[in-house]
Amino acid sequence: MNLPALQSFMQDRRIDAWLVYDFRGSNPVLSRLVTLGTHLTRRVLLLIPARGEPRLAVSPLDINQFKQAEFPVEQYLGWQGLRDWLATSLAGVSRVAMEYSPGGNLPICSFVDCGTVEMVRALGVEVVSSADLVQVSAACWNGEHIVKNHLEASCKVAGVKDAAFNYIAQQHRAGKHPMEHEVAQFIRDQFKAQNLQFPDGPIVGVNAHAGDPHFEPSADHPTPIKPGDWILIDLWARLAGDDNIHSDITWVGYAGNTVPDKHQRVFNAVKAGRDAAVAAVQSAFATGRPIQGWQLDDAARQPIIDAGFADFIKHRTGHSLSPGPAVHGLGANLDNMETRDTRQIMPDTGFTIEPGIYLPDMGVRLEINMYVCPKTGPQITSCVQDEPVLVV
Repeated sequence: MNLPALQSFMQDRRIDAWLVYDFRGSNPVLSRLVTLGTHLTRRVLLLIPARGEPRLAVSPLDINQFKQAEFPVEQYLGWQGLRDWLATSLAGVSRVAMEYSPGGNLPICSFVDCGTVEMVRALGVEVVSSADLVQVSAACWNGEHIVKNHLEASCKVAGVKDAAFNYIAQQHRAGKHPMEHEVAQFIRDQFKAQNLQFPDGPIVGVNAHAGDPHFEPSADHPTPIKPGDWILIDLWARLAGDDNIHSDITWVGYAGNTVPDKHQRVFNAVKAGRDAAVAAVQSAFATGRPIQGWQLDDAARQPIIDAGFADFIKHRTGHSLSPGPAVHGLGANLDNMETRDTRQIMPDTGFTIEPGIYLPDMGVRLEINMYVCPKTGPQITSCVQDEPVLVV
């Protein structure tokens, strides 16, 4: 965390303090700001003032979980002690940011329960959302070495993707029909061989399964991949370490020499949507215009709507890519469908662009990764698919 930059950002937005509240690991933001143990049993408070040194309030029962904390650790005893600490620490504070979203508009930014927000408000303090504070602290990539590691992961993930499609083709040439779950295991084996970390997945879906955005291949429901089938592969991994960023891509292919006209039309519409979002974010930064997550979602969806596939859009256009164990990060999402993400796309953050069309018998999703370089603006950091893979 770049504390001076964060505090400057808070001052610009008239936020007096940021109060990060956690109960038993309920708030993933805390672990991105402070080095802590793995077993939190009581309430934890991190107060970051717009001026001055941050400090933590923890229960005596959890004090050993904060031996490596970067900030001073103070103890509170019991519920009254916690309230006294809050009252003292927030004396003179007018506006405090918390992981709270007015109206529940952004669930990804809403980790604090209503009762705790009410407790802070009862002290005469205005509570505002910390959504953008999270972006400039926990969601930033923080260093050229992190970008380099992400690019390395992207290169390796792209290679595994190529190997997976080649594996299917080799099996077909040998007269065999590999199962979806067998290809998924092949990908996991390749990741392990290259020392890449992945929390779950991948998705390998054929035909109608490609029309299910979160399909999970399973040996319990084996499905063969045969010549003439449409194939979607969604895979993600990173170099080891919670500071590193996942590379998360989705490609599609056809097990034959010529892509059917219908499949090509769907592919072209999704590609147009993806490229429209890329153009929108690059244009915004080139001209110095702020742009928000919902606007990029609209940019990507419009070509798909124009192509007549509005009824087959099932999810937002993209998610944040940020440090931490989760593939979906803490920054702005490209979303004006599931939520209206009004967070601004900020320098030193990353995200996916992954529009999709999902028909009953097939689906297309084309997922790429982008990073907003503070010096040169938004850049694509993953491989980009411009035609379906011919798996022959």
